[in-house]
Amino acid sequence: MVRPSHGDARPGMWRREAGTVVRRVAPLLEQATAPFAIIAGLQIPPVPTEWAPHSHSLHELVWVRGGTLTSRVADRVFTVSEGQGLWMPAGLVHGGRATAGAKFYEAFFAPDRAPFAFEEPQAIAMTPLLESLLTHLSRADLDAAARTRAESVVFDVLRPSERQLVLQLPGDPRIDAIAEALLDDPADCRSLEEWARRLGISDRTVTRAFRHATGLSFAQWRQVLRVHRALTLLSEGLDVATVSEALGYAQPSTFIASFRRVMGTTPGAYFDAADSSSGDVRNPVLPVQNS
Repeated sequence: MVRPSHGDARPGMWRREAGTVVRRVAPLLEQATAPFAIIAGLQIPPVPTEWAPHSHSLHELVWVRGGTLTSRVADRVFTVSEGQGLWMPAGLVHGGRATAGAKFYEAFFAPDRAPFAFEEPQAIAMTPLLESLLTHLSRADLDAAARTRAESVVFDVLRPSERQLVLQLPGDPRIDAIAEALLDDPADCRSLEEWARRLGISDRTVTRAFRHATGLSFAQWRQVLRVHRALTLLSEGLDVATVSEALGYAQPSTFIASFRRVMGTTPGAYFDAADSSSGDVRNPVLPVQNS
């Protein structure tokens, strides 16, 4: 359900897939990084996995390979796919979801030992260098000098992504029912006029409410929502025609055009670029539990 959150983060974003495991995150002690600034690790959820709303005392950077990660922060939904990560500031309540089989990486940054930090959640460009450094820092056999050198380079190359894919949820009781229905079924093709009649309000009220709450028209907002969902479906190996149909488009060419308007490129080109930019990081990575 999508309602005005006022800081309440719920992981519910799309209809929960069958077999999804919901996990609670164990508290991560700030002392876990001492005397280092960064700790990193990896887990591979065998089934779709959802993390209940939680926060950390440390800044968190998460990224995936072979899937997507979706995170809900108050009334915002962030989706990151291969080639991107998501920075989550310390203390911010968030929920998340990863697709089955995705390699789920994470790194935690001690606030008192980090030379800078982003104050808001945002997508991070996971360059091969940054990913290799963080993977390197997951090793247990690094001496203090080697770790300090690697950590300093991480902060040199840590940069926001040029593409920030964020869906602002309305948080307006007049139109929340529309957001609820479309999150549950992005293929719902009811028009703005049909929604207005169903809710017993005017077309103009719906139009103004979406603009005021999200900065987008109803049509633009639904388009962005569908692209969020498309990234997850495409990362799971579904072809463009299947994803197009699943999202309610009459034909694949319409879906491709819509995807291009939001992302600036076609689905095929987007994933080709992600594959080529992420590289193949082969350093051994330590497993992480409950995070």
